[in-house]
Amino acid sequence: MPQPATTRDTLAALYQTHRRQLLHTAARILGSRDLANDVVQDTYLKLLERPAPADLREPAAYLFQTVRHLSIDYHRRRVFEANLFASQEDGQHAVSDAVAEDAAVSHQALALAADALARMSARTRRAFELHRLEGCTQRDVARELGVSATLVNFMIRDADAALSSCREYLLPG
Repeated sequence: MPQPATTRDTLAALYQTHRRQLLHTAARILGSRDLANDVVQDTYLKLLERPAPADLREPAAYLFQTVRHLSIDYHRRRVFEANLFASQEDGQHAVSDAVAEDAAVSHQALALAADALARMSARTRRAFELHRLEGCTQRDVARELGVSATLVNFMIRDADAALSSCREYLLPG
């Protein structure tokens, strides 16, 4: 149902009359004269777009209430967006910092492991590599190296002990 011209004209006239007070009302809520100006302008456009309530008795109060509600909505939206973007940025920084830290720790762990492996005898290092890295059984390692399975067991134990200093970096959690 179209809005009666008298109500629209009345609201437009009240808007012009009270524009300064409407700006003040919005600025108190928003904390910015520029934002208040946007909200007051939006209020005017909304008044022209949609019909006023049929039982409107106080058009000036309706106008101020509309400005107040739009200001509060605008303020809430801005706070929500600010928090959302801040948390996203914090999350991105936290993720990139965590990735960088993980990469540094991994690099350090590999350097420690390489040093520990370099200090082992060639035969112990090879037994460890065959068993732990290539998945050979101790019996297969013994055959490959020409030693007993018991000796392979001791060599792997010695290699594990040498690598224990960097194990906390190598194993997750």
